[in-house]
Amino acid sequence: MAKEQRRAVLELLQRPENVRCADCGAPDPDWASYTLGVFICLSCSGIHRNIPQVSKVKSVRLDAWDEAQVEFMASHGNDAARATFESKVPSFYYRPTFSDCQLLREQWIRAKYERQEFVHPEKQEPYSAGYREGLLWKRGRDNGQFLSRKFVLTEREGALKYFNRNDAKDPKAIMKIEHLNATFQPAKIGHPHGLQVTYLKDNSTRNIFIYHEDGKEIVDWFNALRAARFHYLQVAFPGASDADLVPKLSRNYLKEGYMEKTGPKQTEGFRKRWFTMDDRRLMYFKDPLDAFARGEVFIGSKESGYTVLEGLPPSTQGHHWLHGITIVTPDRKFLFTCETESDQREWVEAFRKVVDRPMLPQEYAVEAHFKHKP
Repeated sequence: MAKEQRRAVLELLQRPENVRCADCGAPDPDWASYTLGVFICLSCSGIHRNIPQVSKVKSVRLDAWDEAQVEFMASHGNDAARATFESKVPSFYYRPTFSDCQLLREQWIRAKYERQEFVHPEKQEPYSAGYREGLLWKRGRDNGQFLSRKFVLTEREGALKYFNRNDAKDPKAIMKIEHLNATFQPAKIGHPHGLQVTYLKDNSTRNIFIYHEDGKEIVDWFNALRAARFHYLQVAFPGASDADLVPKLSRNYLKEGYMEKTGPKQTEGFRKRWFTMDDRRLMYFKDPLDAFARGEVFIGSKESGYTVLEGLPPSTQGHHWLHGITIVTPDRKFLFTCETESDQREWVEAFRKVVDRPMLPQEYAVEAHFKHKP
């Protein structure tokens, strides 16, 4: 009998709607919530275990199933759950995938099933009201200490601001929504809720690093920033569809890590720097948590005279790492070295992806600015 039940559950897994995890889209889920009627991956099943009042999980292959549970799974499934628990997800709300950090996946699962935010839209107020204020821990630029700071997001002013004192009249910084990006960076920041916010100041990229002890709070901030970007872009590009705008709300970096670089004359020694590839901007920092980049390189498309080559020119000297990369731009060559071959391969792939993509009209303006940088 038990074998029959297990076979019946395994058959349900073959239905097209159930071949991916209901929560993060990972392929071949082999766990299930038998109180919600969804098939999920091992990683998401761990999050479901933390909300036992809502979800009870079993392994499809290892646990015993009774007839009532199998029937419940058969009459529900991932599509039915989506129709209920995701019926009112705002376009701007970030839907995490299996490659996202634990925090984003956990808060998505809690928002869906525990708080039922997408069944009751009034619960979405913290990130859809167009205004949000609160205290966040912000890393100090010079000493690296995290200090409590008041942050205010106002869509009406198109800005995120923070204040050094709660009673301060003037903000320490005003970050325009137009140029703002937010991406979770738990490993880099050293906190599971660590968020990196970047904005342009005098056309250079500036980083701030923040977190909140409460996971829901920092994810609400993240989605409030996405909502503000969404509403800004809807006004800026009135003809664009939601599907066009959503990918522009926030972006993860194409690649980050250490490489060595040399100066424009290529006669100085190579220095180890932390590099961040953000769309067409390659930035380098002395330390991964620096507020400002030491330098930025614009990487255009091959039609505009940019190419990426493996290796270094034959006469190059002064590098410690062996795996070279040369980026040729219309003005000069940039030389980098990587510690391992796999690092080199990943960086070359990231650069080629950008170079192979034709440039957009607004990117030519960015390129022109880079050429006139002192």
